[in-house]
Amino acid sequence: MDRRKLLKQIGLASGALVVGGSNTVMAGEAAGKKSKKPLLTVAHITDVHIRKGDNAPVRYKACLEQVKKHRPDFILNGGDSIHDASYDHVKREEVTAQWSIWDDCMQSLKDFEVYSCIGNHDPWWAAPATTDSMYGKEYVVQRLGIPKRYYTVTKENWHFIILDGNNKNISLDEEQMVWLEKELAAIPAGHFVLLMSHYPILGTTPLLVGGGHSDFKQLKSLFYTYRDKVKVCLSGHNHLYDQTLYNGITYCCNGAMSGFWWGKGDKESAGTGYYQETAPGYAILHLYADGMVENNYFSHGI
Repeated sequence: MDRRKLLKQIGLASGALVVGGSNTVMAGEAAGKKSKKPLLTVAHITDVHIRKGDNAPVRYKACLEQVKKHRPDFILNGGDSIHDASYDHVKREEVTAQWSIWDDCMQSLKDFEVYSCIGNHDPWWAAPATTDSMYGKEYVVQRLGIPKRYYTVTKENWHFIILDGNNKNISLDEEQMVWLEKELAAIPAGHFVLLMSHYPILGTTPLLVGGGHSDFKQLKSLFYTYRDKVKVCLSGHNHLYDQTLYNGITYCCNGAMSGFWWGKGDKESAGTGYYQETAPGYAILHLYADGMVENNYFSHGI
């Protein structure tokens, strides 16, 4: 089947292009054999960096129309939802304006469940006091409509663990690490885990641009202990696309919806809007009842 026919079959008349292959993890079946039909289809968007400039709101809404054509069961948002609230010079009015644009754009997904994590650019640390209602991560929790800064969602026999790596040296705080170990231990046999952090835990992209978890050795050891359950770790942050398979766990750093922050790029950009060699886009994951995972990255071309 040629690419044009394939795109027509999955309804991508808007011109999205698969730019990354899938990686698979097998559990309970021989390699090369997979279930006939995915149990869940999940969209992963990350690093939207929404703002007023570069016609970003209109373009982002058009991107979401592409995402919806894949008919995902729900959507995972990997953080850096707004362009930036984290620098010292950012004023309250800028933060509220960016979140207002985000709210307006996300009306396009009002019929979908969206589970988000906090990115480093989302919290406003320059509030006049730590007691200010807009200060820090708790305000982001409210704006994203999530239960806590880290939490779990269960769908079928898949558990989606959303992490908060916005701590010292990009890591899980002690409270969160203890919680994560208990969560993994409590998951029954025959159930599987997808973890999402804003930052890569393992992979190629931290070698290229940094930005990875500093506690990656502790986490990869924990995941090895529960390797019959943990199947995939999603991230963003680096605006680069990479899939790394290590000890049966797939680490997917997917590219940014905003690409080069909605700009045209620089001398290192391989194309318009690219960050280095990665096109702006989103990922569609197929999760199977036997623990297999497929992650495909799509360039949205907008």
